[in-house]
Amino acid sequence: MRLIRSVAFACAAWALAGLPAHAADKKEPAKDAKAPAADAPAVKKSDSGICHDKSSPSYERTKNFTAFKTMDECVKTGGSLPKNAAATSAAPAIVVKKSDNGICHDPSSPSYEKTAKFTSYPSMDDCVKSGGKAPKK
Repeated sequence: MRLIRSVAFACAAWALAGLPAHAADKKEPAKDAKAPAADAPAVKKSDSGICHDKSSPSYERTKNFTAFKTMDECVKTGGSLPKNAAATSAAPAIVVKKSDNGICHDPSSPSYEKTAKFTSYPSMDDCVKSGGKAPKK
């Protein structure tokens, strides 16, 4: 008989464990709640001046902010990138490398990957205008 009571008590306790103890414990969504994805800005600049896009781990936690459409807009107003931001998103892509010996290499050049010491330029024209020479073909 004790075994039956113990089993019945355990089953009742298990069944009630998932129910809230009070009506106040029930979580209902607020009527004023906005859909976060629809109205959320693309970039938030926090009060501390850090720009967070939606890929930032701190984006959702940032409550006091100025909204921006792009990271570039945010940074141009004095904002900084988060410390955990990928370095590639902060630095512009290197298109043309001018080696120490003055030869300009674009990505199609066989020596492009081998060029370790260089000055970067956005285009071949800019590199040549700076005194560089196009590689021999």
